[in-house]
Amino acid sequence: MQFVIVEKMLQRSYIVFFLLLSSFFPFAFGIFLNVTLPGQHPDPEAVALEVTRKVNVSLSNLQTRRKLLSYYTNIDQSSCQTGNPIDDCWRCDHTWQLNRQRLADCAIGFGQYALGGKGGRYYVVTSSSDPDPVNPPPGTLRYGVIQEEPLWIVFAANMEIKLSEELIFNSYKTLDGRGVNVHITGGGCITLQYISHVIIHNIHVHHCYESGETNVRSSPTHFGYRGKSDGDGISIFSSKDIWIDHCSLSHCKDGLIDVVMGSTGITISNNHFSHHNEVMLLGHSDDYLPDSGMQVTISFNHFGKKLIQRMPRCRRGYIHVVNNDFTRWEMYAIGGSGSPTINSQGNRYIAPFDPFAKEVTKRVDTEEGHWRNWNWRSEGDVMANGAYFVASGEEVEVNYEKAYSVEPKSANFIDQLTLNAGVLIHRSRGGNSGKWTATTNNDTESAGDDSGEDLVAISGDADDDYGGDESGSSSIYSNLSLLVNSLVALLAFL
Repeated sequence: MQFVIVEKMLQRSYIVFFLLLSSFFPFAFGIFLNVTLPGQHPDPEAVALEVTRKVNVSLSNLQTRRKLLSYYTNIDQSSCQTGNPIDDCWRCDHTWQLNRQRLADCAIGFGQYALGGKGGRYYVVTSSSDPDPVNPPPGTLRYGVIQEEPLWIVFAANMEIKLSEELIFNSYKTLDGRGVNVHITGGGCITLQYISHVIIHNIHVHHCYESGETNVRSSPTHFGYRGKSDGDGISIFSSKDIWIDHCSLSHCKDGLIDVVMGSTGITISNNHFSHHNEVMLLGHSDDYLPDSGMQVTISFNHFGKKLIQRMPRCRRGYIHVVNNDFTRWEMYAIGGSGSPTINSQGNRYIAPFDPFAKEVTKRVDTEEGHWRNWNWRSEGDVMANGAYFVASGEEVEVNYEKAYSVEPKSANFIDQLTLNAGVLIHRSRGGNSGKWTATTNNDTESAGDDSGEDLVAISGDADDDYGGDESGSSSIYSNLSLLVNSLVALLAFL
């Protein structure tokens, strides 16, 4: 407990000191002082290499199993293996519900060190209400995320949580929505500020709008006045060791995910993005020097319908974009300014039919003379429907090229790797076996006959994933129930 508090105080002091120096000496500071962010990896190329190695290992295992199946018919053909190293890490365990915290060992990339609530108690969200942002009652999500201790947060049932204000997290928390269908909407949505070690897994985040100009609690001992929020789905501000996995995000006022103000050690994986303009912002501004230490892995995501730009838009930092499926954009897919490093590997870019929007990349408000030396590279990417990537900067090192050339080529398996992007919903074979039983804080629950194969992706490319207006006034569960009851009544009449 004391360690968590001291670490948070040191990180905040560091950021404040960094801000003061860089504001007074923006250029001299960057030249004469070699300061790195807490959590910044000293060798980002090594992290990128390890990601591609893990993907190749998983894909090789998948191919080996398929060959065995062609020879031996008595092998179980319902293998959970997909070639996606994150999913294969935990979904192949048919009793995953009895060891939920193993998920914390499955991250890859720069966010692989995110512990979340590993080792902590289980906290069960039993109420979908958010009645008081200053004094949240026990059983609510807000009460759980502000606690000082590590917590693995699970949900007692399907629920839609309509926030009244920003949901401000404390460090060492996991949101684990597996087995249930959880939607977070409303004011401000999720804020990760001056914290570390957070995992957000299997949650819908959508229809988030501006809020604030009121008091909001951020810990059991502190609440304070919050100005007006931007309306991001997930805002990561001066934080490190964060992993966002298997979420579905759309329809927010500002960005779906923003990573700014000296944040680093981030992995954004297996998510489904749709119905949005400015999807993802990485970096506060071109001249904000601390973001030079930002390191983000973006992997196995599906960028779906009605997306316009910023997938992502990068300022400074090192961004590894690997094995994503870009099926739509209206302006561009990947943009940037401020000389970020963008390493694009094994992605599929499908350009729109607009002949003026075929380019994957965009250097924002920058002349070619300035961006010619930026290190933007494309390796093993699949370009479809006229898409093209404008590379720049230094050549790829020979050892990197050889490491990635190991068969199989991951871009050829992009459908398999991103098959389950977005929220996974439990397909029950009788009873609500995904429901958490809150009878104990130990690692026990009603596992029923759960298996990895019963978790299926539900985030498709429907014209309107969630329906309703920006305020989210109607419950999708009530609408579904009404539809089912109407069909039953109609069949009875017939």
